[in-house]
Amino acid sequence: MSVDAHHHVWDLTVRDQDWIRGPELQPLRRNFTVADLEPEARAAGVDRTVLVQTVTVPEETPEFLALAAAHDLIAGVVGWTDLTRPGVADELARLRALPGGSYLKGIRHQVQGEPDPEWLLRPDVLRGLAAVADAGLVYDLVVQPHQLPACAAAARSLPQLTFVLDHLGKPPIASGDRASWAAALRALAALPNTVAKLSGLVTEAGPDTRNPAGLRPYVDTALDAFGPARLMTGSDWPVCTLAMSYTDVHALTREVTAGLGEAERTALFETTATRVYDL
Repeated sequence: MSVDAHHHVWDLTVRDQDWIRGPELQPLRRNFTVADLEPEARAAGVDRTVLVQTVTVPEETPEFLALAAAHDLIAGVVGWTDLTRPGVADELARLRALPGGSYLKGIRHQVQGEPDPEWLLRPDVLRGLAAVADAGLVYDLVVQPHQLPACAAAARSLPQLTFVLDHLGKPPIASGDRASWAAALRALAALPNTVAKLSGLVTEAGPDTRNPAGLRPYVDTALDAFGPARLMTGSDWPVCTLAMSYTDVHALTREVTAGLGEAERTALFETTATRVYDL
């Protein structure tokens, strides 16, 4: 069995997903529910998942916590709160006290959409990140490659906080220009309080690189930098369906990492996520 350390759900009748814009993302403009995901996850041998935030509104996280309490597939939630507000610690305590509050394992913000490449290093943000650490939670990083140096600087300044890099920092797989991304990834991985997810890669790849040969240089770079004990796998469902099905993403990840030993694969597909998110 394995852990899917990164997926989403949404209901457009509850709220819009304002990031789903343009013809390329049109297939995502429908509801995606736990009931849709569960049969695919079970068929792929996934018995636990981590549900990750999608929009920066305070209502979403309590909804996700309630979902986790109602569905045994979801073992953890990465939610959202405004890190820049002075009362971050109180808000995290409030979330933990809600129904399903014990499923809150981490916090994430859409840093990739911030125009300031050093947003993470703002004093108010660092104060909020320290509150996340004090609450015993981790912090998920969803960033573009040019923001990786700020991720490393933030992780260096907050050694008490575990930073989880989503989607390997979105490497430029389609273009194949991986040198600067690889250097920045290695600098982040050099810090012991960082881990990363093999997730979201199929949507960063083009049609010609959406295969083991195309992904392997990026996966191998991450394995060399972090090691399997600091890497975990995630589907990025339903975003992944823009490129391939849940089943195919899971199979492709297993194929790309087929050269690892049994203990390394167990770490990658199960125990890293279990440890980092305290599932």
